[in-house]
Amino acid sequence: MIGIDWGTTAFRAYRLAPGGGVRDRIEREGGILTVPPGGFPAALREAIGPWLAEGERRVLLCGMVGSRQGWQEAPYLPCPAGPAEIAAAVIALPFEGAACRLVPGLTARDAAGVPDVMRGEETKLLGLLAELPAGAEALVCLPGTHSKWARLAGGGIAGFATQMTGETRAVLLQHSILGRLAEPGPSSGTGSDAAFRRGVRRAGDPGGLLHHLFGTRALGLAGELAATETASYLSGLLIGHELRSVLAEGVPQGPVHQGMVHLAGSETLCHAYALAFAEHGLAHRRHADDIVARGLALIAEMIPWP
Repeated sequence: MIGIDWGTTAFRAYRLAPGGGVRDRIEREGGILTVPPGGFPAALREAIGPWLAEGERRVLLCGMVGSRQGWQEAPYLPCPAGPAEIAAAVIALPFEGAACRLVPGLTARDAAGVPDVMRGEETKLLGLLAELPAGAEALVCLPGTHSKWARLAGGGIAGFATQMTGETRAVLLQHSILGRLAEPGPSSGTGSDAAFRRGVRRAGDPGGLLHHLFGTRALGLAGELAATETASYLSGLLIGHELRSVLAEGVPQGPVHQGMVHLAGSETLCHAYALAFAEHGLAHRRHADDIVARGLALIAEMIPWP
């Protein structure tokens, strides 16, 4: 079987063995925004043609390829949702030479009833769920441009919340007065990590995020924050506020994963979030970034393929 994680900016494909093991993989640029209208079948065939030629006849896709800007929109499935519910909601895509199915995204509502959505992350969460004891409760962080925080319970995804932290950081550095103060510096290391952790701690002070953001500029003007540390400090400040909003709802305290956050993402982002967790005395468990492959395999096992 072939599993595809097709996002806004990247394309990842996995050739999966029976049982879900990864036999081969493709990772490259070529997200959905690079595909012309009507061009998705051709783009997919160009990417996985050799695997199809070797006899693969089942293809399962997840991610933004199922959005309104993608190949075909797959309706959102409401939480709570587990592997069986998600597998039952896949939709068929027209693709000559192979059975092609598309995983739906998920939707949830916060305490005020405002909706939230995800596409692709639900498949990662199912892959992570397979690594936990049956029925275990867990808090999961999937950091990114739009970080997802999900709560797993009862063998499924109970709910989630999106934090727009990464995109906010990019906008502030590129289009606000804070970016004029920042100068390139190391992305990690003693100096940048110290500035990052300083920002995380600042998020716990009174005043709120908007006041704290302007304080980043004032620290620079007063000579109390180096220009090369501004970006790291800003990251810590934003992630610190993100973390505090999530922790206000508590961390599962079950006997298996007591007080632990499960973390899956890129090396750089996971390093940053691990530093923030340490500031709060939180334990965490790191999971592989390509855990989406396991989720795709799990869903595929439940689909009645032709």
